[in-house]
Amino acid sequence: MKHNASPAPTYTLLPIGIIRSDLKAIRAAPNFYTEGAPPAIIEVNPVYERGLSRMKVGDEIIVITWLHRARRELLRVRPEDDPSQPITGVFSTRSPGRPNPLGLHRVKVLEIRGCRIRIGAIEVVDETPVLDIKPVVPAADDS
Repeated sequence: MKHNASPAPTYTLLPIGIIRSDLKAIRAAPNFYTEGAPPAIIEVNPVYERGLSRMKVGDEIIVITWLHRARRELLRVRPEDDPSQPITGVFSTRSPGRPNPLGLHRVKVLEIRGCRIRIGAIEVVDETPVLDIKPVVPAADDS
């Protein structure tokens, strides 16, 4: 019996803001924030400013980004672009190249001024769209 494949549903994601970073080129971005990534600013669209209520300096947050310059057709890579590493499926790596290039970044809030959040080190390039911000929940995220 032949199954007809239905078209995959599509979804629309609306960025809530954008990253402002000194990193302008992908090649300048480190693989991980611990490898010399600079602090940055999240510019939240003013329509979402009320969503920042109760966020405070010192909070740790998860910033979900759309890695808009990443290659979406990649399914296998060498981890950390290291030729000595075996070819590995992207779902077993932190590679930005993948079908849906979502970035997850745990950062510290350093300052909040209106719709601008200054954050600690983050390994994304300038103008990276921000899809969401979530608090770190230590009991769940640190176990």
